[in-house]
Amino acid sequence: MSDLLATGAFLLVLLLGFGFREKIFGVLHRFDQKNIARQQAQRAERGDPEAHYRHTMALAEEQVEEISILTLSDVRTGTPVTRYIFQGEKFATRNEAEQARAAAIGQIARRFYADLPHALTSRGKDKLE
Repeated sequence: MSDLLATGAFLLVLLLGFGFREKIFGVLHRFDQKNIARQQAQRAERGDPEAHYRHTMALAEEQVEEISILTLSDVRTGTPVTRYIFQGEKFATRNEAEQARAAAIGQIARRFYADLPHALTSRGKDKLE
């Protein structure tokens, strides 16, 4: 009886896999394309002296939250007004919020480069020991 149940479960998994093969292969194909694009970008960056700065800025940008959009009622007129929120601070225009976000990204990147000599020195000490 248990062999019959195991065989039935195996056939069910095969049928489900066959039914969802397009979705499964689509996900695998997208993963493969992203991987190929990443490898090509890495090869292109090898000869670019500014690639390190772009990579640092991209990592810093990942650490900063996105700008949120909030629609409030204006106190004076009662009409809806759009406000932009970044790190808990409200901005009247998206441009102001983008400038604050860019400043936060730049601060993280500068901190990374300020800490870099110390990190490289400590890494060199590990090799000497």
